[in-house]
Amino acid sequence: MSTVNWLQAACRLPDSAAEAAATARQAQLTKPAGALGQLEAIAIQLAGLQGCEQPQIQRPWLSLFAGDHGVVAEGVSAFPQAVTAQMLHNFVGGGAAVSVLARVQNIPLEVVDLGTIDLNLELPGVRHLRLGAGTGNFAQGPAMSAEQCQLALAAGRAAVARAQAAGTDLFLAGEMGIGNTSAATALACALSNASPAQLVGPGTGLDQAGVAHKQAVIERALALHGTALSEPCEALRRVGGFELAALTGAYLACAQAGIPALVDGFICSAAALCAQRLNAACAPWLLFAHAGAEPGHAALLASLKARPLLDLGLRLGEGSGAALALPLIKLACQLHAGMATFQQAAVTERQA
Repeated sequence: MSTVNWLQAACRLPDSAAEAAATARQAQLTKPAGALGQLEAIAIQLAGLQGCEQPQIQRPWLSLFAGDHGVVAEGVSAFPQAVTAQMLHNFVGGGAAVSVLARVQNIPLEVVDLGTIDLNLELPGVRHLRLGAGTGNFAQGPAMSAEQCQLALAAGRAAVARAQAAGTDLFLAGEMGIGNTSAATALACALSNASPAQLVGPGTGLDQAGVAHKQAVIERALALHGTALSEPCEALRRVGGFELAALTGAYLACAQAGIPALVDGFICSAAALCAQRLNAACAPWLLFAHAGAEPGHAALLASLKARPLLDLGLRLGEGSGAALALPLIKLACQLHAGMATFQQAAVTERQA
């Protein structure tokens, strides 16, 4: 099957009988109906996705996709491009936030370098795919060739295949790439009715003037690519990035393989929107970790009809928000399975 064709392949259907059974169980647990709020909804959703009344998360997996962005040449980032490769050292060295979160929770963490500016980079523990020395400057032309975009999408699919072979029951993903909030903003604008003014933000720390400049660059890029952005895969190729494409491919592959995926922050949400535009049937398989501090994330989550678990003012990326939300998801499942029913506890139910 070609890379393009697999994007539209059928996604697994949630098990409605298991979801109904989980809903019925929630109604019998020793608490007022709805008292555990979103934790109840998560348990019921996962029951349908796992096809069992009492779901569990026992083998999470986290893939972190990295790549550089040519649009950094436009002065849209507060950090130099060399930081992308430097952070790869930090990820595998255990010093990054997501490295700590993965280590503490025993989450397998793989780091995939899709294409930093240093094509000679060799780091033990990193998968170096080298699709290019970063993407092209999308303010002047397409970010990727058609082949690069397809290979990046396939890299996400391959990561899910590795996770599936390891028996994962929840796929987490993260990203790293200086300049990628610009790419995510441009992609989200292309895929929705939002304007750059609604979505653009400071990213890694731009001041007000920097944000205004970033907005102008994105507006210029959207005008340059014009109606070509109406097709999701072409929008991804023209204004996206290697890691955005890999995330998009991973989310689609999860839905096709029947693996729930936990979506991180602004960048990952833009990829999730792209995945849904390419194949709407993937939507039930995406859970959303948090509402990030990047100003456009709220509008992006609204486009996705997403209900995130956390709102902690996070704007780090890396998959850190997903890793932070993981304990809540595990606890939602454990509460669902471990609480007594009214009958088991000999507790009187609410009167009809």
